[in-house]
Amino acid sequence: MGHSTNAGRSVLVTGASTGIGAACALDLDKLGFRVFAGVRKQADGEALQQQASQQLTPVILDVTLPDTIEQAAAKIEAAVGDDGLFGLVNNAGILVPGPLECVALADIRRQFEVNVFGVVSVTQAMLPLLRTARGRIINMGSISGKAAPPYLGAYSASKFALESITDVFRMELSRWQIDVSIIEPDTVATPIWGKLLDTTLNIGKHLPDTVRQLYEQDLRSMRKSSAKMEKTGMSVEYVLRAIRHALTARRPKTRYPVGFRTHLACWAARNLPDRTRDGFMRRAMGMK
Repeated sequence: MGHSTNAGRSVLVTGASTGIGAACALDLDKLGFRVFAGVRKQADGEALQQQASQQLTPVILDVTLPDTIEQAAAKIEAAVGDDGLFGLVNNAGILVPGPLECVALADIRRQFEVNVFGVVSVTQAMLPLLRTARGRIINMGSISGKAAPPYLGAYSASKFALESITDVFRMELSRWQIDVSIIEPDTVATPIWGKLLDTTLNIGKHLPDTVRQLYEQDLRSMRKSSAKMEKTGMSVEYVLRAIRHALTARRPKTRYPVGFRTHLACWAARNLPDRTRDGFMRRAMGMK
C-alpha cells in the first residue's frame, strides 16, 4: 500500500504514550496517514512528535474522562472536516493483576473503565466522523480474551468483553460499511510487563497475612513469569503488521490472532476439556 494512497486519511490511536500505541502511531505516520495520537500528558505527545513527521498531531485524551473525549472529537473534526476519520485504533489499556479473591473492586472497576467502557465511549464519540469516511475500527484485544490465565482475571474479563463488543459493533455498523476488527496478540515485549512486575511485587503488601500466605507461592511464580514475558515477548512489529492490514486491506479480517500461542489458545478452547486446559495454563504461568 503506497504512501500516497494513505495521504489525507486520518487515524486516531488511543493510548499512544508508550508500548504498542506509540509504535502504532509512528508506524502509521511513516505510512503517510495523518495520525492523531491520543496521550494523557502533553510531554508524551511532544516526545512522539520528535520521532514523527509534522503531520502527527497529539491530542490529550483520557479514555475514562468524557470531557477529554469530547474535546478530542471536536479537535479532530475541526482538523479533518468533510473527509471524516478513516481509522480508529482503540489501543488504550491497563492490566490489573492479582488473585480475584484479593483484587479490590475499585481496581476491577478501573480495569473495565479503561479497557471496556473507554473503548465504547471513544467509539461512540468518533462514529459520526467514521461514518463520513466509511472508516474502520480496530480494537486491541489479547490472547487473554481467548483463554483466561490465573491471576489476570480482571484483565482477561475485560478482554473477553472486548471480543463481544467488537462482534456487536461489526454487525451493527455493517450497513454503513464500517469494518470492525480485533487484534489478539500473544505477549508482546512492551513496558506493560514491567509495570505488571511492579504491581505483582506490591499485591502481597495489601493482603491480610493469612491470605498472603495462601497465595505466596503462586505470586512468586507470577513475578517470575512476568519478568520472563518482558524479556521473551514477541516483537511489536507482528502487531503493527496486523494493524496495517486491518487499515489498508480491501477486505480486512474480523480477527487477527497474532503469535503462535494465540493460535494454540484458540485451538485449545475449541478442542481440549476445561481441566486439561487449566493444567496447561497453570504450568505456562509457572504454577504447580
